[in-house]
Amino acid sequence: MNLGYACINLTLADEGITTNRSMIRKTFLEKGMAYASELAFQNVQAFHKIMQWNVANGISVFRVTSELFPWASEYRLQDLPHFSGIKEILEAIGKLPVRVSSHPGPFNKLAGEGATLQNTIKDLELHSEIFDLMGLQASAWNKINIHVGGAYGNKAETLKRFAKNIRLLSPNLQARLTVENDDKPGLYTVKDLEQVHEASGIPIVFDYFHHKLHPGSQTEEEAFHTAYKTWMVKPTFHYSSSRRENENPEAKKEAHSDWVHEKIATYGKDVDIMLETKMKDLSLLRYRAGLLGKPEAGDPPLAKFAA
Repeated sequence: MNLGYACINLTLADEGITTNRSMIRKTFLEKGMAYASELAFQNVQAFHKIMQWNVANGISVFRVTSELFPWASEYRLQDLPHFSGIKEILEAIGKLPVRVSSHPGPFNKLAGEGATLQNTIKDLELHSEIFDLMGLQASAWNKINIHVGGAYGNKAETLKRFAKNIRLLSPNLQARLTVENDDKPGLYTVKDLEQVHEASGIPIVFDYFHHKLHPGSQTEEEAFHTAYKTWMVKPTFHYSSSRRENENPEAKKEAHSDWVHEKIATYGKDVDIMLETKMKDLSLLRYRAGLLGKPEAGDPPLAKFAA
Protein backbone atom coordinates (compact mmCIF):
# COMPACT_ATOMS: atom_id res chain seq x y z
CA MET A 1 0.00 0.00 0.00
CA ASN A 2 1.40 3.34 -1.09
CA LEU A 3 0.10 6.41 0.73
CA GLY A 4 -0.50 9.81 -0.82
CA TYR A 5 -1.86 13.17 0.29
CA ALA A 6 -3.77 15.98 -1.32
CA CYS A 7 -2.66 19.31 -2.76
CA ILE A 8 -0.89 21.05 0.13
CA ASN A 9 2.46 20.20 1.70
CA LEU A 10 2.41 21.60 5.23
CA THR A 11 6.13 21.06 5.76
CA LEU A 12 7.01 23.22 2.76
CA ALA A 13 4.17 25.69 3.36
CA ASP A 14 6.20 26.96 6.32
CA GLU A 15 8.78 28.04 3.74
CA GLY A 16 6.19 29.80 1.59
CA ILE A 17 6.00 27.02 -1.00
CA THR A 18 2.38 26.88 -2.14
CA THR A 19 0.49 26.07 -5.34
CA ASN A 20 -2.61 28.10 -4.48
CA ARG A 21 -1.66 31.62 -5.53
CA SER A 22 -4.79 33.22 -6.93
CA MET A 23 -6.71 36.50 -7.07
CA ILE A 24 -10.24 37.85 -6.90
CA ARG A 25 -12.11 38.58 -10.12
CA LYS A 26 -11.64 42.35 -9.70
CA THR A 27 -7.87 41.87 -9.69
CA PHE A 28 -8.02 39.60 -12.72
CA LEU A 29 -10.04 42.19 -14.63
CA GLU A 30 -7.51 44.88 -13.67
CA LYS A 31 -4.26 42.94 -14.21
CA GLY A 32 -5.38 40.42 -16.80
CA MET A 33 -3.70 37.36 -18.24
CA ALA A 34 -0.15 38.65 -17.68
CA TYR A 35 -0.61 38.56 -13.91
CA ALA A 36 -2.46 35.24 -14.08
CA SER A 37 0.52 33.87 -16.00
CA GLU A 38 2.95 35.10 -13.36
CA LEU A 39 0.95 33.45 -10.57
CA ALA A 40 0.59 30.23 -12.56
CA PHE A 41 4.33 30.10 -13.19
CA GLN A 42 5.01 30.47 -9.45
CA ASN A 43 2.41 27.79 -8.67
CA VAL A 44 3.98 25.33 -11.11
CA GLN A 45 7.46 26.03 -9.70
CA ALA A 46 6.10 25.28 -6.22
CA PHE A 47 4.42 22.12 -7.54
CA HIS A 48 7.81 20.96 -8.80
CA LYS A 49 9.42 21.56 -5.38
CA ILE A 50 6.63 19.66 -3.64
CA MET A 51 7.02 16.74 -6.01
CA GLN A 52 10.79 16.68 -5.50
CA TRP A 53 10.15 16.65 -1.74
CA ASN A 54 7.74 13.75 -2.22
CA VAL A 55 10.35 11.75 -4.11
CA ALA A 56 13.02 12.48 -1.50
CA ASN A 57 10.67 11.32 1.26
CA GLY A 58 9.51 8.16 -0.49
CA ILE A 59 5.99 9.40 -1.25
CA SER A 60 4.79 8.11 -4.61
CA VAL A 61 1.14 9.25 -4.70
CA PHE A 62 0.00 12.89 -4.84
CA ARG A 63 -3.10 14.89 -5.76
CA VAL A 64 -2.36 18.15 -7.53
CA THR A 65 -4.50 21.18 -6.73
CA SER A 66 -7.10 22.39 -9.23
CA GLU A 67 -5.91 25.96 -8.60
CA LEU A 68 -2.61 25.93 -10.52
CA PHE A 69 -3.93 28.34 -13.13
CA PRO A 70 -5.94 31.29 -11.73
CA TRP A 71 -9.05 32.10 -13.79
CA ALA A 72 -8.09 29.45 -16.32
CA SER A 73 -11.60 29.46 -17.78
CA GLU A 74 -10.86 32.90 -19.24
CA TYR A 75 -7.90 32.04 -21.49
CA ARG A 76 -6.02 29.28 -23.27
CA LEU A 77 -2.97 27.96 -21.43
CA GLN A 78 -0.92 28.29 -24.63
CA ASP A 79 -1.55 32.05 -24.64
CA LEU A 80 0.05 32.65 -21.25
CA PRO A 81 3.29 34.70 -21.52
CA HIS A 82 5.06 32.13 -19.29
CA PHE A 83 3.70 29.11 -21.18
CA SER A 84 7.03 27.79 -22.46
CA GLY A 85 8.54 27.86 -18.98
CA ILE A 86 5.40 26.35 -17.45
CA LYS A 87 5.38 23.54 -20.01
CA GLU A 88 9.04 22.75 -19.38
CA ILE A 89 8.46 22.43 -15.64
CA LEU A 90 5.31 20.34 -16.07
CA GLU A 91 7.21 17.97 -18.35
CA ALA A 92 9.92 17.61 -15.69
CA ILE A 93 7.31 16.90 -13.02
CA GLY A 94 5.68 14.27 -15.21
CA LYS A 95 8.95 12.33 -15.35
CA LEU A 96 9.17 11.99 -11.56
CA PRO A 97 8.18 8.62 -10.02
CA VAL A 98 5.02 9.93 -8.36
CA ARG A 99 1.49 8.92 -9.32
CA VAL A 100 -0.40 12.19 -9.88
CA SER A 101 -4.16 12.63 -9.73
CA SER A 102 -6.68 15.45 -9.45
CA HIS A 103 -10.13 15.94 -7.95
CA PRO A 104 -11.99 18.79 -9.71
CA GLY A 105 -14.43 20.75 -7.56
CA PRO A 106 -18.05 19.88 -6.70
CA PHE A 107 -19.43 22.45 -9.16
CA ASN A 108 -18.57 19.91 -11.88
CA LYS A 109 -21.82 18.09 -12.65
CA LEU A 110 -21.48 15.82 -15.65
CA ALA A 111 -25.11 14.76 -15.30
CA GLY A 112 -26.21 18.40 -15.59
CA GLU A 113 -27.56 20.17 -18.63
CA GLY A 114 -27.05 23.41 -20.55
CA ALA A 115 -24.44 25.82 -19.19
CA THR A 116 -23.77 23.58 -16.16
CA LEU A 117 -22.75 20.71 -18.41
CA GLN A 118 -20.70 22.91 -20.76
CA ASN A 119 -18.80 24.50 -17.86
CA THR A 120 -18.16 21.06 -16.41
CA ILE A 121 -16.74 19.77 -19.68
CA LYS A 122 -14.52 22.85 -20.00
CA ASP A 123 -13.11 22.46 -16.49
CA LEU A 124 -12.53 18.72 -16.77
CA GLU A 125 -10.80 19.14 -20.12
CA LEU A 126 -8.47 21.70 -18.54
CA HIS A 127 -7.41 19.14 -15.93
CA SER A 128 -6.75 16.60 -18.68
CA GLU A 129 -4.82 19.17 -20.72
CA ILE A 130 -2.51 19.78 -17.76
CA PHE A 131 -1.89 16.04 -17.49
CA ASP A 132 -1.18 15.95 -21.23
CA LEU A 133 1.39 18.74 -20.78
CA MET A 134 3.01 16.65 -18.05
CA GLY A 135 3.25 13.71 -20.44
CA LEU A 136 1.14 11.50 -18.18
CA GLN A 137 -0.46 8.41 -19.63
CA ALA A 138 -4.14 8.61 -20.52
CA SER A 139 -5.49 6.07 -18.06
CA ALA A 140 -6.93 5.87 -14.57
CA TRP A 141 -3.36 5.52 -13.31
CA ASN A 142 -3.47 9.33 -13.37
CA LYS A 143 -7.11 9.71 -12.41
CA ILE A 144 -9.32 12.77 -12.73
CA ASN A 145 -11.90 11.96 -10.09
CA ILE A 146 -15.40 13.40 -9.77
CA HIS A 147 -18.76 12.73 -8.14
CA VAL A 148 -21.99 12.31 -10.09
CA GLY A 149 -22.97 15.64 -8.56
CA GLY A 150 -26.67 15.31 -7.70
CA ALA A 151 -29.73 13.11 -8.02
CA TYR A 152 -31.95 15.55 -9.96
CA GLY A 153 -35.05 13.83 -8.59
CA ASN A 154 -34.33 10.51 -10.29
CA LYS A 155 -31.15 8.63 -9.45
CA ALA A 156 -31.48 5.95 -12.12
CA GLU A 157 -32.04 8.44 -14.95
CA THR A 158 -29.28 10.71 -13.64
CA LEU A 159 -26.80 7.82 -13.70
CA LYS A 160 -27.80 7.05 -17.29
CA ARG A 161 -27.30 10.70 -18.29
CA PHE A 162 -23.95 10.83 -16.49
CA ALA A 163 -22.73 7.75 -18.38
CA LYS A 164 -24.04 9.13 -21.68
CA ASN A 165 -22.34 12.51 -21.19
CA ILE A 166 -18.98 10.85 -20.65
CA ARG A 167 -18.99 10.30 -24.42
CA LEU A 168 -18.85 14.09 -24.90
CA LEU A 169 -15.36 14.19 -23.40
CA SER A 170 -12.05 13.88 -25.22
CA PRO A 171 -10.55 10.36 -25.42
CA ASN A 172 -7.72 11.23 -22.99
CA LEU A 173 -10.14 12.64 -20.44
CA GLN A 174 -12.47 9.66 -20.76
CA ALA A 175 -9.52 7.36 -20.14
CA ARG A 176 -8.56 9.25 -16.95
CA LEU A 177 -12.02 9.78 -15.49
CA THR A 178 -13.14 8.04 -12.30
CA VAL A 179 -16.25 8.40 -10.14
CA GLU A 180 -16.49 8.32 -6.34
CA ASN A 181 -19.17 7.23 -3.86
CA ASP A 182 -20.94 9.91 -1.83
CA ASP A 183 -21.35 10.59 1.88
CA LYS A 184 -25.03 11.59 1.96
CA PRO A 185 -28.22 9.52 1.77
CA GLY A 186 -30.04 10.22 -1.45
CA LEU A 187 -26.80 10.24 -3.42
CA TYR A 188 -24.66 7.40 -4.70
CA THR A 189 -23.17 4.35 -3.03
CA VAL A 190 -20.53 2.16 -4.61
CA LYS A 191 -23.31 -0.27 -5.51
CA ASP A 192 -25.21 2.51 -7.28
CA LEU A 193 -22.13 3.47 -9.29
CA GLU A 194 -21.80 -0.02 -10.74
CA GLN A 195 -24.38 1.15 -13.29
CA VAL A 196 -22.01 3.88 -14.48
CA HIS A 197 -19.10 1.48 -14.74
CA GLU A 198 -21.16 -1.06 -16.69
CA ALA A 199 -22.33 1.63 -19.13
CA SER A 200 -19.04 3.50 -19.59
CA GLY A 201 -16.19 1.40 -18.22
CA ILE A 202 -14.90 4.11 -15.88
CA PRO A 203 -13.53 2.89 -12.53
CA ILE A 204 -15.12 3.51 -9.13
CA VAL A 205 -13.04 5.20 -6.44
CA PHE A 206 -13.90 3.76 -3.03
CA ASP A 207 -13.98 6.39 -0.28
CA TYR A 208 -13.92 4.62 3.10
CA PHE A 209 -15.27 7.56 5.11
CA HIS A 210 -18.06 8.29 2.64
CA HIS A 211 -19.07 4.63 2.77
CA LYS A 212 -19.22 4.76 6.56
CA LEU A 213 -21.69 7.66 6.34
CA HIS A 214 -23.72 6.21 3.45
CA PRO A 215 -23.10 2.46 3.12
CA GLY A 216 -26.24 1.39 1.34
CA SER A 217 -26.64 -2.38 1.39
CA GLN A 218 -22.94 -3.29 1.45
CA THR A 219 -20.38 -3.77 4.18
CA GLU A 220 -17.10 -1.91 3.86
CA GLU A 221 -15.35 -5.02 2.58
CA GLU A 222 -18.08 -5.73 0.02
CA ALA A 223 -18.03 -2.13 -1.27
CA PHE A 224 -14.22 -2.19 -1.39
CA HIS A 225 -14.21 -5.28 -3.59
CA THR A 226 -17.04 -3.97 -5.77
CA ALA A 227 -15.00 -0.86 -6.53
CA TYR A 228 -11.71 -2.77 -6.80
CA LYS A 229 -12.92 -5.03 -9.61
CA THR A 230 -13.78 -2.01 -11.82
CA TRP A 231 -10.09 -1.07 -12.23
CA MET A 232 -7.74 -2.16 -15.00
CA VAL A 233 -4.75 -0.66 -13.14
CA LYS A 234 -3.96 -0.56 -9.43
CA PRO A 235 -6.74 1.48 -7.80
CA THR A 236 -6.32 4.66 -5.80
CA PHE A 237 -8.90 4.81 -2.99
CA HIS A 238 -9.59 7.62 -0.49
CA TYR A 239 -9.28 7.52 3.30
CA SER A 240 -10.04 9.75 6.24
CA SER A 241 -11.18 9.16 9.79
CA SER A 242 -14.15 10.94 11.33
CA ARG A 243 -13.35 14.29 12.88
CA ARG A 244 -16.49 14.17 15.03
CA GLU A 245 -15.74 10.74 16.47
CA ASN A 246 -12.03 11.26 17.08
CA GLU A 247 -11.15 14.94 17.44
CA ASN A 248 -14.13 17.26 17.89
CA PRO A 249 -17.58 16.00 18.93
CA GLU A 250 -19.12 19.25 17.68
CA ALA A 251 -17.81 18.84 14.13
CA LYS A 252 -20.17 18.07 11.26
CA LYS A 253 -20.53 14.35 10.73
CA GLU A 254 -19.05 14.73 7.22
CA ALA A 255 -15.91 16.53 8.50
CA HIS A 256 -12.62 14.81 7.76
CA SER A 257 -10.11 14.24 10.53
CA ASP A 258 -6.71 15.88 10.96
CA TRP A 259 -5.01 12.50 11.50
CA VAL A 260 -5.62 8.82 10.76
CA HIS A 261 -7.07 7.14 13.84
CA GLU A 262 -7.34 3.49 12.77
CA LYS A 263 -5.46 1.00 10.65
CA ILE A 264 -6.47 1.11 7.00
CA ALA A 265 -7.89 -2.21 5.81
CA THR A 266 -7.05 -3.18 2.22
CA TYR A 267 -8.58 -6.67 2.38
CA GLY A 268 -5.60 -8.44 0.86
CA LYS A 269 -5.44 -6.19 -2.21
CA ASP A 270 -2.65 -3.95 -3.51
CA VAL A 271 -4.01 -0.40 -3.64
CA ASP A 272 -2.78 3.16 -3.38
CA ILE A 273 -4.45 5.19 -0.65
CA MET A 274 -5.02 8.93 -0.93
CA LEU A 275 -5.25 10.34 2.58
CA GLU A 276 -7.81 13.14 2.79
CA THR A 277 -6.82 14.13 6.30
CA LYS A 278 -6.34 17.82 7.11
CA MET A 279 -2.74 17.43 8.28
CA LYS A 280 -1.70 16.32 4.79
CA ASP A 281 1.93 15.14 4.56
CA LEU A 282 2.30 15.21 8.36
CA SER A 283 -0.60 12.78 8.73
CA LEU A 284 0.94 10.50 6.10
CA LEU A 285 4.34 10.49 7.76
CA ARG A 286 2.79 9.82 11.15
CA TYR A 287 0.75 6.87 9.87
CA ARG A 288 3.75 5.50 7.99
CA ALA A 289 5.74 5.62 11.22
CA GLY A 290 3.14 3.31 12.76
CA LEU A 291 1.45 6.01 14.83
CA LEU A 292 -2.30 6.60 15.01
CA GLY A 293 -4.28 9.59 16.22
CA LYS A 294 -3.10 12.96 17.40
CA PRO A 295 0.59 13.49 18.21
CA GLU A 296 1.56 13.11 21.84
CA ALA A 297 4.58 14.15 23.88
CA GLY A 298 7.58 12.08 22.86
CA ASP A 299 6.39 11.50 19.29
CA PRO A 300 8.79 12.31 16.39
CA PRO A 301 8.80 15.99 15.36
CA LEU A 302 6.93 15.41 12.10
CA ALA A 303 6.93 19.07 11.08
CA LYS A 304 10.72 18.87 10.67
CA PHE A 305 10.90 16.06 8.11
CA ALA A 306 13.24 17.31 5.39
CA ALA A 307 13.83 16.60 1.74
